[in-house]
Amino acid sequence: AESKHMWSDAVNQTNKSALLAWVKETGIHLVQVNGQRKYGGPPPGWIGDPPPSGSEVFIGKLPQDIYENQLIPLFQSVGKLYEFRLMMTFSGLNRGFAYAKYSSRHNAQIAIAALNNFEVQKGCPIMVCRSTEKCELCVDGLSSSVEQGQLQMLLQEVTPGILNISLYPSPSRKGGQLAVLKYNSHRAAAMAKKSLVEGNLALYGEEIEVDWLKLDLKQKLRSDRTFLGSLQPAGCGGLSQAPGDPVKCPLPQALCVLDYLNALCKKQQLGTPVFLTKCVQVNPDGWLRFWYQVVIPGYPSSFSGFMWIKPDKTGLSGHDKARNTIALQLLKALGESLLSFAEVLRN
Repeated sequence: AESKHMWSDAVNQTNKSALLAWVKETGIHLVQVNGQRKYGGPPPGWIGDPPPSGSEVFIGKLPQDIYENQLIPLFQSVGKLYEFRLMMTFSGLNRGFAYAKYSSRHNAQIAIAALNNFEVQKGCPIMVCRSTEKCELCVDGLSSSVEQGQLQMLLQEVTPGILNISLYPSPSRKGGQLAVLKYNSHRAAAMAKKSLVEGNLALYGEEIEVDWLKLDLKQKLRSDRTFLGSLQPAGCGGLSQAPGDPVKCPLPQALCVLDYLNALCKKQQLGTPVFLTKCVQVNPDGWLRFWYQVVIPGYPSSFSGFMWIKPDKTGLSGHDKARNTIALQLLKALGESLLSFAEVLRN
């Protein structure tokens, strides 16, 4: 638990003392990290996996001078708690909202029915509803020079739990980029939001805006999505694709894109592309990061970069899948220029 000297004694001293006495009496363990104080996640004696999505409730309209010594027993009275998180200010008051995660969706529904509009103090009814458990953030105002791989490596260091990153042209910043960050839990996303808001990403843009990804923007980005990656000559950077970044193949699924690229190069008398791939990183969730270089004998430049791949049940190895995905991006980025270059050679 947070010790008394870490708080401002001038603010809400009586209730803070009551909380400390309750912590000492019950032996309950509270951990304060990044503006929130947490119990459980998992609680003592918990066996098995964490509760499923939909087991968490959002608690709003809390009086700022009450703490876990009142709130945890109240929310435990209607079901088994897996986790309780109270958002805190620097002065030691709560920020007016909290999250309670139950052992099941059923217990969360009971908590909503029993405690929504419950008066925790006279004339102070609280709000209890299903937590949306948002896991996606929107970062707007990134420089046009930012690459997915570069951003991925930075965010893996400063915001644990990130699953993937997608880059889009910014709808509000001319010439800028917008990143959608997906995390493995609402808690990870909330902590990332706080870190990014309070941190400094000036390297990647003049004025960065960080917020939850709103549904209308998500739908707009899906409908307007354009491929931002670019393949450049070796030594000048290259395609950096993040885990989960969708790759849509314009060719029939039965047609292997690698075979198609080989056939195109052969038809244009450019020779068979030579692929070099090396797995340089393996994530716990199965994603593989490959370095690659592609040389087309009759083309003046080679191409190199990094790409994330997740092996699936198709039977293709990581290297085979990487080569197919790289070939697809080569076709998309160089299809026209390959044809044009071949015409120049013939003439």
